[in-house]
Amino acid sequence: MFLFIDIVLLVISIGLLILSAVLFIECSIALLPSSSEKDATEVTRPRIAVLMPAHDEASVISATLKTLLPQLTTQDRLVVIADNCTDKTAEIARSVGATVIERQDSENKGKGYALDYGLTFLETEPPEVVVLVDADCLVEEGTIERIASIAATQGKPVQATYLLEQPANPSPKDSISALAFMVKNLVRPLGLARLGLPVLLTGTGMAFPWSVIRQAPLASGNIVEDMQLGLDLAIAGYPTLFCRDTKVIGILPHQETAAKGQRIRWEHGHLQTLLKQVPRLIKASLVQLRFDLLALALELSIPPLSLLVTIWVAATGLALLAGIWGAIGMPVILLAITGLMILVSVVGAWAKFGRTEVSALTLLSVPFYILWKIPLYLTFLVQRQTEWVRTDNREDAPLSSNFSSATSEKMD
Repeated sequence: MFLFIDIVLLVISIGLLILSAVLFIECSIALLPSSSEKDATEVTRPRIAVLMPAHDEASVISATLKTLLPQLTTQDRLVVIADNCTDKTAEIARSVGATVIERQDSENKGKGYALDYGLTFLETEPPEVVVLVDADCLVEEGTIERIASIAATQGKPVQATYLLEQPANPSPKDSISALAFMVKNLVRPLGLARLGLPVLLTGTGMAFPWSVIRQAPLASGNIVEDMQLGLDLAIAGYPTLFCRDTKVIGILPHQETAAKGQRIRWEHGHLQTLLKQVPRLIKASLVQLRFDLLALALELSIPPLSLLVTIWVAATGLALLAGIWGAIGMPVILLAITGLMILVSVVGAWAKFGRTEVSALTLLSVPFYILWKIPLYLTFLVQRQTEWVRTDNREDAPLSSNFSSATSEKMD
């Protein structure tokens, strides 16, 4: 019995140590002084088509389109896919100057189906690069041309920095959520990019060469279709590049039910993808002899930070209890190192990238934030979300540029 407990705790502690080491390396590399070198050589601007899937986005789409249109030239196209809309999304998009195509299909719902519909529309006059932008984001000036140029030059997908803006009067939960999002979408990708490794697609602000995106399987109801798309393309030989000097800002849901619904979709989708795709990535890395796919498997293996900390706390408690009853002490030592690496990673990321947005006092609410999310992870075990559901977070929640400007200064 004790031997079995020793083995189980040792395996768990080694697994957590590996994941925390990957997190620590990514965050530590991101903290190094930035280089002034550009990510790609300047090239002639490619012909760009911006695709924007939109489902009942009447309250926010006008602001998004107004940040996009000045970034486009006469050779570019902006196409809004009004997907199963019941409001004035299509009418508003047309009035601002976008090309609008409407799709009605109550059986096949989800962003993936909408994007496939949009790509089919573009086939008659295909662009050189397709840029995907969600309808509820603000796109920083220069972002479209920058990521499109890199995609055209490198022949690979490119992910812009995608962050969430906090509400005007954020709660501690809002602030911690935005910080966790920043660690996932800015700090860790930046570390990977500096190591010359691919990153995951994060949902919006993505550029693809036409020849690459058109061969990708998009028509599905996958609840994290962007993450899956990035993995499929990486295995096919087109790993995603990260462009740090660009930015897309989204809305942090300001209502409890909206925030919870969005988190369930994102994190259940992440966990489902982790379980299914990590073995696939490892197998592909061995067959193709590609270290970048192994690195991507390790990156995907890191669960959401709250879950990682929850598992660490539970494992540490069990290891300490087992130690009292005579189990070996090695798991406790390994778990102590693990906890230190997680702490240094998060605090370091906050100190360089999030200190002006999240106060040190707010960090004290992290344990309560984790407790709030534990039921979310428990539902994954008994009632996991498998279908795409739109997050209702649009109620009079205008975006501003405050968060964007502050983060831009820190990134530079």
